[in-house]
Amino acid sequence: MWSTDYNKRIALFPGTFDPFTTGHESLVKRGLALMDEIVISIGVNDAKKTFYSLESRINAIRQFYRNDPRVKVMSYDKLTIDFAKEIGANFILRGIRTVNDFEYEKNIADVNRDLSGIETFILFTEPEHTHISSSIVRELLRYGKDISRFIPKGMDPANYNINK
Repeated sequence: MWSTDYNKRIALFPGTFDPFTTGHESLVKRGLALMDEIVISIGVNDAKKTFYSLESRINAIRQFYRNDPRVKVMSYDKLTIDFAKEIGANFILRGIRTVNDFEYEKNIADVNRDLSGIETFILFTEPEHTHISSSIVRELLRYGKDISRFIPKGMDPANYNINK
């Protein structure tokens, strides 16, 4: 007999999401097959120059997932593991596009586990998304190129407020 008395499996999906891409969407979709809830967490990093304002990114992603109660969108300005503990997340979701991402993600996952006991699970990016990164999409935006094929269908970049 299945018990309904269990701990909810909550994964924190941290990132800048400037902008939120089809690769991010794929990770959330696939992560939801493993988790009860995913909290897309936009880290505030004053050292990074973003194209879109924090509020615009939060609003655009919330609007996109407005009909899925399993997805929440928040921002944070502390260590990822401290925020994960604060919201009750027991996992961190990360994606790897290429072998170059592996060492970086592995080292962070090891430190996070050592400091907090929170496990990181990594999903490999689907082949059709490996060439897509927020930094490449931002570059296209800076030069006025159409980015619609790199962001989720239904997410309109024109609705973002651009930092200028």
